[in-house]
Amino acid sequence: MNNYKIYIMALGLAGMGLASCTADFLDVESKVESTTGNFYRTESDAYRALIGCYDGWQSTVSNGTSFYMASELMADECFGGAGVSDARNYQIIDRFDQTQSPSDLNLFEGDWTGYYAAVYRCNELIAHEEQISWTSEETRGTYMGECRALRALCYFDMVRLWGNIPLFTEPVNENRPQAEPDEVYNVIFSDLLYAAENIPASAYPKSDAANNDGHITQYAAKALLARVYLFYTGYYGKEPSVEGVTRASVLQGLEDVISSGEYALVPQFKNLWVPASTWWEGDAASGYTQHSTYAGRGNEETVLAQKFNYTSDYNGNNDGNRWLVNVGIRSINVYWTPYGRGWGICTVNPKMWTAYNTGDTRREASMVNLLSEGIAEDPNYENGYNDQREYTGYTIKKYTPMSKWEQNESTGAWALTDETTGLGSGGDYMVSQYQDFVVMRYADVLLMAAELGSSNAQEYLNQVRQRAFTEEDENGDLVLSTYYRQVSVTQENIMNERMLEFAFEGQRYWDLLRQGVDYAASQIAGNTSVVSGGNPDNVSVTASNITSKQGLMQIPNNQITLSNGVLKQNAGW
Repeated sequence: MNNYKIYIMALGLAGMGLASCTADFLDVESKVESTTGNFYRTESDAYRALIGCYDGWQSTVSNGTSFYMASELMADECFGGAGVSDARNYQIIDRFDQTQSPSDLNLFEGDWTGYYAAVYRCNELIAHEEQISWTSEETRGTYMGECRALRALCYFDMVRLWGNIPLFTEPVNENRPQAEPDEVYNVIFSDLLYAAENIPASAYPKSDAANNDGHITQYAAKALLARVYLFYTGYYGKEPSVEGVTRASVLQGLEDVISSGEYALVPQFKNLWVPASTWWEGDAASGYTQHSTYAGRGNEETVLAQKFNYTSDYNGNNDGNRWLVNVGIRSINVYWTPYGRGWGICTVNPKMWTAYNTGDTRREASMVNLLSEGIAEDPNYENGYNDQREYTGYTIKKYTPMSKWEQNESTGAWALTDETTGLGSGGDYMVSQYQDFVVMRYADVLLMAAELGSSNAQEYLNQVRQRAFTEEDENGDLVLSTYYRQVSVTQENIMNERMLEFAFEGQRYWDLLRQGVDYAASQIAGNTSVVSGGNPDNVSVTASNITSKQGLMQIPNNQITLSNGVLKQNAGW
């Protein structure tokens, strides 16, 4: 914010014959508002600005498609779905095909503006770093490291999605042409390296994880650096040019996370996810009781989570997980399931169900099987089924909304309320979902370290696989299933394990793409029989649609128009 109000006052006074007053008389500070003139002075100011940066990052999910949903739609995990009478905008993304809905030329405009707004906030804090009175270098390193890591996260999403984007590292608003991707990645690598080197390990101890897992730690920065490194070297086929970022240094960063003792695998996979670990018991007469074995927000496996709140509304409070309701089961109203209703976007490709071996607990924890869970047999489901496009019988479980039972005070009757949220608190079910999005799990750290050639690679892979085949015996003790089989550490086996472990977590598409555009296209392309509106239908994805676009998405046409042609559309769109 600037001092424009005071400037306008000066013009008014000059018109009244007071132009002879000195400039110092009019150059005053606001007593009630923060401006760029009186802000960015104390560590308290810096912390407030940092929270604004986190808020900007959080708000990137509130408008447009959302990076998470785009990642799922582009992969071979999900189809566009939605209602039979809805626009085919999600089919454009799913099939890399503009002809699905030729008039939808601004699918990602909300995402574009949201990310650049978040980057601007980060750039403001970075630009004013030197005028802040820091009491310690540790505090400075923490706040500025988090800020730079947030900027890196935003740019990493943008450069993966669009490839060719304008680059801003200072708080300016100007019409810039797109930068070379290498320039953007240099900023991403540099920012994450700064965060890894300057955020003290003691800044946010895991012992207080429930309160701190929303903050970017030194360990989160090191893990994110590895993720960026693997994608960049895979997709672009070359090493980074930023000093200090090498395969060996990135691997060492992951080993630091592992040896820190701050993280561990949650003993049972299902307990990572609210929907997979929650169930109802009871009846309408006696009432319903919710049970859950959920490991909780900020559990020992969470390296970084994007936090949300149930206070989101339509009056400017924009802190809910807005995409969560989109992937929920369409129009569900089944009274004995824990799942809340949604819009049926991202119906699950049946091949994901068959990808898991017998005994792998990740399958039922990752997907809702509408038949085996009895949902498709309930008469209340008929309306949703008849309104669902690209029905497959499977939906995402990890991030599906949750229902909430309430008792009518006057009648005593129990019923599901339409106002449901991720963890059972009140609010509008369309905007108030607040289940965290887990950006980085410890399992990812283990598998990335194995992929990068750790001397402990076999052990790391075994840990992830053994947890997947851990079950309860008749006494309630956790035991390793007889179905478990060790697999050797090869690139193919690690990538297959990543598909199973991180299904529907927004990682699959980028794991495919970093193995080559042609390879990604070959895995995603195909024809699948589905049901739309109760009638047979087909989803057809053509490999050439993906390769001709190099796996990139549509740049919003409105942004190209506003730039007077300075911005150029990606090839193939």
